[in-house]
Parts: sequence; C-alpha cells; structure tokens
Amino acid sequence: MILFNDQLIQREEARVDIEDRGYQFGDGVYEVVSVYEGKIFRLEEHLQRFQYSAGQIGIELPMSLDVLTTNLNKLLEANQLVNGQIYFQVTRGYAPRNHPFPARPNPVLTGYVTRKPRPLELMQTGVKAITLDDIRWLRCDIKSLNLLGSVLAKQKAVEQGAFEALLHRNGIVTEGSSTNLFIIKDGKMQTHPLGNLILGGITRIVILELAEQLNMPVIEESFNLQELYAADEVFVSSTTSEVMPIILIDGKQVGSGSVGPLTRKLQKLLEEMVFAHQEKVQ
Repeated sequence: MILFNDQLIQREEARVDIEDRGYQFGDGVYEVVSVYEGKIFRLEEHLQRFQYSAGQIGIELPMSLDVLTTNLNKLLEANQLVNGQIYFQVTRGYAPRNHPFPARPNPVLTGYVTRKPRPLELMQTGVKAITLDDIRWLRCDIKSLNLLGSVLAKQKAVEQGAFEALLHRNGIVTEGSSTNLFIIKDGKMQTHPLGNLILGGITRIVILELAEQLNMPVIEESFNLQELYAADEVFVSSTTSEVMPIILIDGKQVGSGSVGPLTRKLQKLLEEMVFAHQEKVQ
C-alpha cells in the first residue's frame, strides 16, 4: 500500500500525470523518517521541517500535519512495517509545462515504506569518504526534490569506493552529500552552523542533545579542509545513517584510523534514545 494524497491505495493503482511539476521541474519537497520496532522516530520534527520546506517554495500542503500524521501511521500499519523508513513528498502537482507557478496549483502528496535494516556493521567499523566541491544550489536548508548535485557527489564517492562525499565551498566544509558532518578535536565537537548552506538535519538535532548529556562542548562554526583532516574523530549523521564514523578521508587516516571513543558514546546514547522512545510511545 502507498499513500496518495489522503488515501491508501495499491501501488499499481497510483497514477501521476506526466506534466506533474515534480517530474518535470523537481518542484516539490520530501522527508524520510525512520521506523524502529513499528514506531516512527521524531516524526513531529520531520513534519515541521516538511512544512517549512514546502512553505519556502510556496507550496501549501494539501492536508494538516495532524491528518498527515494519522495517514503516515496508517501507511505504516497497512504495510506492517517493523524496521525501515517512510518516504513522503509533495509536489506542486499537475500544470501545463511552464516555469511560473500555475494560477491554481493542485499539490500531490505521495508516500511509501522501505524495509531496511540499520547499518550496524558500517557503524561499528567506520567508513571512507572523499571531499568534493559543493556545487549544489544556495538553499540547502530546503529539502527539495532537486537533488542532482547531491546525486553526482554521491556517485563520485561510490566510484572511489567511499561511503560519502564531504562537500566544501572554497575550502570551507559544509556537509555530506546526504548527511550532516561533525568533527571532534580535543574533546570538542564542531559542526557547520544552520543556514542556507546546510540542511537542518533531525538526527543533527538529536546529536546536539546527546552531546549535552555527555557534557561535550559543541561549536556550531564552520571549519576548513585542514581542520577536517586534523580532527581526532569525524562522523556524519542522517535518518538512515544514524551516527556513521568516518575513518579515512581522501586516503588520509582520521585520528587513530578506527572509530573514536566519543563517536561510540554518541552511537550508544542514540540507540538508547531510540528504544526509550519506543517504550514511551507504546
């Protein structure tokens, strides 16, 4: 079953017009939420960001967030999803192809589930990354369907046997192609500040909360490539990657070359938070 506007239908019954603006212009926004043991994690924050992204490009959601919450939970239950993700998006809908917004937009909201295990093995061993110029547009705070810059970066990473591409603008590091980025140096954690150059990740919010529990100093300031290479620990975060340690960047070893102790603590606290959340909502 998939979600189509405010109805659950069979996937094969879904039809989107060839002139849907999401298909022709990437004119829409999306979200991905994690499901652990049949419960959605941090849904409220994801929905708030979804509404923000839609508002930033002038799309009015076709339903309230309360209704969308109900529908996403129905989608989860209908598919008997235990562990995985829910993807949902909204486009400006059908209109004859023309760059300006249609006078009477008809937004289309769709959603579906994916069964996907947590990347536990990679989280234990750590992964490789490369660095690339950040060629994306200047509104990375909007979770837009326009992902070609990120796709090209991720593909270059894959071609070089890496998990992620860490992006920079004139040497100032921003984030990963599909992740937020953190470095740890001398016990202090640093990450790029919020703004138009990065996506305000929901897992990023969680990590900042966990750092506070650990009494770990956090610096929300930009850093350069030299500081990235010199970090004691590096990790990226996202809904699907959780806390993913980076142990090699551009062939250079990060710190000791293995997953660092503070990264391990953050992984453990996140896992505890996830399952505490499950107990709370049951």
